Amino acid sequence: MKSMLRILELEDEPSDAELIKHELEAEGFSCQVSRVLSEEDFARALDKGGFDLILADFCLPGFSGSSALAMARAKRPDIPFIFVSGTMGEDVAVESLKEGATDYVLKHKLSRLAPAVRRALTEAEQRSARQQYEDKIREQAALLDRAQDAIVVCNLANRIQFWNKGAERLYGWSARETNGSEITEWLLRDPDAVHTAQTVLLEKEEWQGELHRVTKDGRNLIVHSRWTLLRDAQGKPKSFLSIDTDITERKRLESQFLRTQRIESIGRLASGIAHDLNNILAPILISVPMLRSGLPTEEFEKMLAMIEISAQRGADIVKQLLTYARGVEGERAVVQVKRLIHEMARIVQQTFPKNIGFVSQEAKNLWPIHADATQLHQVFMNLCVNARDAMPQGGTLTMTAENLELDENYVSMNPAATIGPHVLIRVTDTGKGIPPEVMDKVFDPFFSTKDLGKGSGLGLSTVLGLVKSHGGFIDLRSEMGKGSTFEIYLPATPNAQVTQTALPSNRPRGRGELILVVDDEAIICDITKKTLEKNGYKVLTASDGIDAIAVYSQHRGKIDLVLTDIMMPILDGVAMIRALKKLEPQLKVIASSGMAATGGRLERTTELEELGVRAFLTKPYTAEQMLATFDEVLHVHP
Repeated sequence: MKSMLRILELEDEPSDAELIKHELEAEGFSCQVSRVLSEEDFARALDKGGFDLILADFCLPGFSGSSALAMARAKRPDIPFIFVSGTMGEDVAVESLKEGATDYVLKHKLSRLAPAVRRALTEAEQRSARQQYEDKIREQAALLDRAQDAIVVCNLANRIQFWNKGAERLYGWSARETNGSEITEWLLRDPDAVHTAQTVLLEKEEWQGELHRVTKDGRNLIVHSRWTLLRDAQGKPKSFLSIDTDITERKRLESQFLRTQRIESIGRLASGIAHDLNNILAPILISVPMLRSGLPTEEFEKMLAMIEISAQRGADIVKQLLTYARGVEGERAVVQVKRLIHEMARIVQQTFPKNIGFVSQEAKNLWPIHADATQLHQVFMNLCVNARDAMPQGGTLTMTAENLELDENYVSMNPAATIGPHVLIRVTDTGKGIPPEVMDKVFDPFFSTKDLGKGSGLGLSTVLGLVKSHGGFIDLRSEMGKGSTFEIYLPATPNAQVTQTALPSNRPRGRGELILVVDDEAIICDITKKTLEKNGYKVLTASDGIDAIAVYSQHRGKIDLVLTDIMMPILDGVAMIRALKKLEPQLKVIASSGMAATGGRLERTTELEELGVRAFLTKPYTAEQMLATFDEVLHVHP
């Protein structure tokens, strides 16, 4: 309540005015009263302002209380207006309240005046505060509408409560279309990711990460989304605010950059790869003439086993490098770091100079992490290649992994860290070390200590960017002449489960089904035919798409499944499948190719799926993989 109450009083009787002031002061008010008598003086006072309350008699000579009320509401609608009159009837009083008067008090009951004034002033303050709050909300809403980001407020049931202009521009739907509906109806295609985000949000009151969303016109977007939990007056969670930034183009450019950097890494590995592939091919070429000349059964089996192992090693190298070079970046999933280190060990042992030893050591119960396995593979590849280059005379490359719980004390000393479980991976070499004067620059883009033409200077900057994108950070220790250690800290998910794929214990067999095998490689056709026939199938073969259509037409209605290569001359696999599907829409087809695209899928996968192809084999595949796929299509889920 104000310490000094400034009153504009419309009263023609001085004694009544004095009595009113005395009554208010007796009730504890300090009053500064400006009394006017005429309509003109009242109008001038309203224009001037500077008062907190209007008190007015209802009956005035030449000027009515109703007119005064109308004038006050027009000029000063926020100022409380109380009639203080001796002749005001109840009907008139009620009518005046309808027209905007705050209250009325009869002069012979002035004891009601102070409570009426207090109530009027309190209500005025509340109205003013409410108006200021509403004005602030409108200003904030206007600012939010000018933001380029999509800003959305949802309740905990995912129903939209606010949708700014940025969301309209980014996603295409208007606030009127989305208000009150579930956000999953419009944007979200991955309920698991949303559930995970909400779980973290309720626990930590904030969450941020990448989400895949779809616009009104069907475009797929990648957004960086930041969520904040909002609470009600009692402190209970009531809704969340999300701010989405479109990073689709940035991710595309990053992907191009990462692919370029991968190619550079592979180029640096090329000599080692060529050396190892030659070592793999040599025993195969030497063994074949010996097999032809005839060998005792025991030696024959040993030589076959050796050829099989060599071929598998070659296939593994090609598959890993092709996947790495093409930038196969799948969705983030629960990943076991131990498996990635073992894969890295194979590449190092197969491609690095033999004078570089590799040692790995992982904690027995190493926690899994939520990550993009291919991106982490690139992190390890870059660090290992740098370690190799730092040991031109040979040495030891060591990779270790352990569980680590970061506490508040650690985080207070390292701003890049976050509290919670982490996996710490160390990559250590015994090389020449990094000069102290350049330690702070090694993660800068295009900075390199290598000779001109031996590196773009993007390797470590890529490593840093990828680790940060996973919520982690890197520490570097190095000593000249003794080597360097890169320590990678990645947030862990101790309770998450890594999906394990069980291998079938027995080869599934056919039941006499007729199979059409289509491949322009005669050797593949022949070995596939023999393998299938040995395992319970009947087989027809074709050397290209045209030949396959002719064979199928001759045996129409009898062929149960088609296994076809995709990359063939004359008529490729996709065009052939399209033609066969016109002859038999329900025909079962398995597609195969040596050209993988993403996530182990084949080239032109989308076209194949649209044609009803649901099974794929990436060359080279084993007999077990082929037979398991046939069994799945024909017998398990026909």
